[in-house]
Amino acid sequence: MKKLIAGLFTAASILTLGACGTSDEGGQADGGETKEITVGASNIPHAEILEKAQPLLEEKGYELNIETYQDYVLPNKDLESGEIDANYFQHIPYLESQIAEQGYDFVNAGGIHIEPIGVYSKKYDSLEELPEGATILMSNSVADHGRILTLLEAQGLITLKEGVEKTEATLEDIAENPKNLQFDYEYEAALLPQLYESEEGDAVLINSNYAIDSGLNPLEDSIAIEDKDSPYVNVIAVNSGDEDKEAVKALVEVLRSKEIQDFILEEWGGAVVPVQE
Repeated sequence: MKKLIAGLFTAASILTLGACGTSDEGGQADGGETKEITVGASNIPHAEILEKAQPLLEEKGYELNIETYQDYVLPNKDLESGEIDANYFQHIPYLESQIAEQGYDFVNAGGIHIEPIGVYSKKYDSLEELPEGATILMSNSVADHGRILTLLEAQGLITLKEGVEKTEATLEDIAENPKNLQFDYEYEAALLPQLYESEEGDAVLINSNYAIDSGLNPLEDSIAIEDKDSPYVNVIAVNSGDEDKEAVKALVEVLRSKEIQDFILEEWGGAVVPVQE
């Protein structure tokens, strides 16, 4: 399910994040040994961004190990157990929902980028062409439902009830559905690109990281996409209290650096948008 893509280091050269207390100021630990931080991430774009950040963190005295995941469940379980020191795969509403549902004692250590969610269809070239009763395939992650419904409302396909908090909207909060769209939300987010390729449903809502990982260009291949003002910022999540550790601060600082922000814009051409802090 996951693999370690950063290099392995000899036991004598590795200190865990928890051992960073030997040097509270970051950089080199006592004895000149390089410190280590392990971060769990989705393959694209998170792991690729972290790979770009590795030499910048090395300059600050940190070896960055990256573990990749193919789902949205294990990264938080491994963070809670201490198998990884931080994770970088989830947006704020999802993090908040997992804290509420699973009782995780996590905090947001800093926002890094936004991945606009898009609507894809093999059958139709625009949302206007969707027929009466069209089937819309979407993630089974409830944390994404408000995001999807907000996008569809912005595109004029549905209307949500007045006073509904957009990020918390559910299918029950749809007030008007002129085309009588049918919503199928039984799928893991990672499977949605496969359903799109097999022409299941009339339209599929796909998160940009999974779209890019499957060879899709969100800006060119989607028939509608979120704009840059989306509140769904992807963050570095850590166990409560770890946000003040020098290794975590260094990680966030590097990921927000101009070099990394420029890389994100150049690599994905607006399909992934860095957060401006």
